[in-house]
Amino acid sequence: MARQQRRKQRYPVNGWLVLDKPLNLTSNEALGKLKRIFHPEKVGHAGTLDPLASGCLPIAFGEATKTVPYVMEGRKVYRFEVTWGTQTTTDDSEGEVMATSDVRPDPSAIGAILPDFTGTIQQVPPKFSAIKVNGNRAYDLARDGEEVELQARPIEVHRLDLIECKDENRAVFEAECGKGTYVRALARDMGERLGTCGYVTDLRRLLVGPFGEQEMVDFDELTAIAADGTSENPLESPELMDCLLPVEAGLSQLTNVVVSSDAAARLKRGMSIILRGANAPLGPEEIYVTSGGTLIAFGEVARGEFKPKRVFNL
Repeated sequence: MARQQRRKQRYPVNGWLVLDKPLNLTSNEALGKLKRIFHPEKVGHAGTLDPLASGCLPIAFGEATKTVPYVMEGRKVYRFEVTWGTQTTTDDSEGEVMATSDVRPDPSAIGAILPDFTGTIQQVPPKFSAIKVNGNRAYDLARDGEEVELQARPIEVHRLDLIECKDENRAVFEAECGKGTYVRALARDMGERLGTCGYVTDLRRLLVGPFGEQEMVDFDELTAIAADGTSENPLESPELMDCLLPVEAGLSQLTNVVVSSDAAARLKRGMSIILRGANAPLGPEEIYVTSGGTLIAFGEVARGEFKPKRVFNL
C-alpha cells in the first residue's frame, strides 16, 4: 500500500501582493508559483493577464480575497504597441497571420481616429478570449477550429493616447479603460478604421484599480527572497511579508470610518451599528470600518446605519 503523502501546511497569510508578471507566464501559472512560496490558506487574482502581457497582476491572500471585486471593478491602464499591416487569428503575436496590408497610417491619421475609440463604445471581443459561448470558452472553440461569432458589447475607454510612432510600422498607445476591455480588439479595430490591419506586439498593464507600478513586486526578486529563507512558514520571513500590502488596500476607493471596540464586537457578530460623530457618513454609500487600526468589515451605510456585507477575521 502506497504511503499517503503528507498534506502541505497552509498558513494564515492575509494581504495583497501586486506582482509584476513577467512575459510567457500565464496568470494561473504565476498564481501556482506564489502558492508554493506563501503556502496560503486561500488565494486569488484580480484580473487575468495574457501570457504575452506583462505587468500589474494583483494577488489576494486570505482575507484579502473578500475585496477582489472592488479591485476588479477599478480602472485599468495599459501601454501597448501595435504593428500595422498584419492581422492575426489572436490579434497578437501568438496567432497565425490571416491578412496583410501595404497601408501604413501616419501620426496625424492615427490621432484623428482616437476620439472614435474613447467613451462608451461597442467592442467585439477577440475570438481567442475567455468569453463563454454556450458554456464553452471562446478560445477553446477557436482552437478546435470552430467558427466563433461573438456579439459586440459596450465597454468604457476613458483615455486613449498615442505615445509615439517608433517607425511607419509600429505605434505605441496608452489606454485607460474599464472592466471587460480587450486591448487586442482595440488594435484590431483601429487598424480596420485606418484602412489597414493591426495587432498587438507588446502589452504591459500599468494599473489595476488602486494598484500601480509603485506597488509592483518583481517576480525574480520575490523568488530570490523565498530561496534565501530558512523556514517554509512565510510568516517567519519579514522580507516576504514586507512584499504584501494590507487587506484594506483593496478598499482604498471607499471611505474609512473608525469605530469603537464595542461597535466592532457587534459587527463581528454580523449586527448593524449606528455611526456616531459629527463627521459620520449618512449614506447611502459603501464604506469600510476599522477599529484600533484593524480592518473589521465593509458594507453599506444608509441613514447613519451601517450594515456589514463582509466581516474580516484579522
